[in-house]
Amino acid sequence: MVKKIALVVLLLVGGVLAYAATRPNTMHVERTTTINAPPEKIYPLLSDFHSWASWSPYEHIDPAMKKTYGGAPSGKGAVYEWSGNSDVGQGRMEIVDTTEPTRVGIKLDFLSPFEAHNTATFSLTPKANATDVSWAMDGPSPYVMKVMSVFADMDAMLGKDFASGLASLKALAEK
Repeated sequence: MVKKIALVVLLLVGGVLAYAATRPNTMHVERTTTINAPPEKIYPLLSDFHSWASWSPYEHIDPAMKKTYGGAPSGKGAVYEWSGNSDVGQGRMEIVDTTEPTRVGIKLDFLSPFEAHNTATFSLTPKANATDVSWAMDGPSPYVMKVMSVFADMDAMLGKDFASGLASLKALAEK
């Protein structure tokens, strides 16, 4: 009986690992909202890391998080590093590409609790008296992340954070 149970467990684990191998090699998460403000009013809130405390959902997870700013004060070359509890971990962001007032590209390096190297992009598209703002994150999906994705939907987890952040950005920009 024990051998049969061990065989079933082994087959289940093998099945999960085999299924994980078929998952995509990259991940993409994106959310969009419409903000009743011109891109010129929204862009500075994205291109200056000092402004993120007023809208980013990640700023409030660990009130004791240590933050360091470096490089340019805003725009290309601006750097933001953080170190916090196990919920926020440790990492670094650097604005590497900008097109004022329609695009901010960020190199995003997570150092802990797991290492990951992604890009985040904010795209602002003018639309009549409003702006469509998209927040996207792209990156590689190594095998360990593929196994995790069998049990946790990264799009749903990160997507709710992006939607929350965009809602806060909307409220702030529409004041």
